[in-house]
Amino acid sequence: MRVNRILLSSALIVVALVLQVSVLARLHLPGAVPDLLLLTVLGLALVYGHVGGALVGFCAGLLADLAPPADHAAGRYALVLCVIGYLAGLAKPENGRLKSATGPMVVVVAAAIGTTLLYAGVGALVGDTAARHVGLPSLLFTAALYDLLLAPFVVPGIMALARRADNDPLAEAGSAAKSADISSGWLSSGTGLKIGGQRGGLGSLKTKARTRTARVGRIKGVKRL
Repeated sequence: MRVNRILLSSALIVVALVLQVSVLARLHLPGAVPDLLLLTVLGLALVYGHVGGALVGFCAGLLADLAPPADHAAGRYALVLCVIGYLAGLAKPENGRLKSATGPMVVVVAAAIGTTLLYAGVGALVGDTAARHVGLPSLLFTAALYDLLLAPFVVPGIMALARRADNDPLAEAGSAAKSADISSGWLSSGTGLKIGGQRGGLGSLKTKARTRTARVGRIKGVKRL
C-alpha cells in the first residue's frame, strides 16, 4: 500500500474506533451496536480493492481486539474484518465511480450480516457462546438496520477522502508540466533537426548545381575550341 493510503487508513480507523467505543457503545441500543469500524473498512475497501480491503480490515480488527474494553480473544475480529474487507473489495467498481447507492447499501447489509455470523462462528469455535444467550436473529436484524442507517453518513465521505488521497493534484500538475517540457523540447529539437536537414539539403543542391554548371561551361568551351 502507498504511504498516503496507510496514513489515511490509520487515521480513519483510530477515529472510528474511538467514536465507537466512547459514543456508540454507550447509547445502549437494543440488540447490536452500530459498527462504525466496519463501515470505515467497507468505504476504504470499495476504493482500494480486495487486497487493500483485506489489509485494512485485518489492521482495524486487530486494533479493536487489543483496544479496551475488549473481552474476546485477540485476532478474532481481525480475522472477521479481513475476510469482509477482501469480499467487499471485490465489489469495487472498475472505473472507481459508483453509478448508484444501491450497490454500496447491499454491500453494507451483507457485510453487517456476514460480520455477525462470522464473529459468532469463530466464537463458537473458541468456546464463546454469548451470541446464543443474546439471540442471533435479533443481533443480525439490529446490526443490519443500524449499519444501514449509519452508512449514508459514513461510507460516501470515506470513499471521497480515499479517492482524494490517491489523486494528488500537485503530483499530477508536476508530471503534466514535466511531460509538457519534454514534449516541447522533443518537438523543438526535432524541428531544428528537420530545418538543419533542409538547409543542408538546399546547400548541397546549390553546390551540385554549381558543379554541373561549371562542367557544362568547360564542355562548351572545349567544343568552342
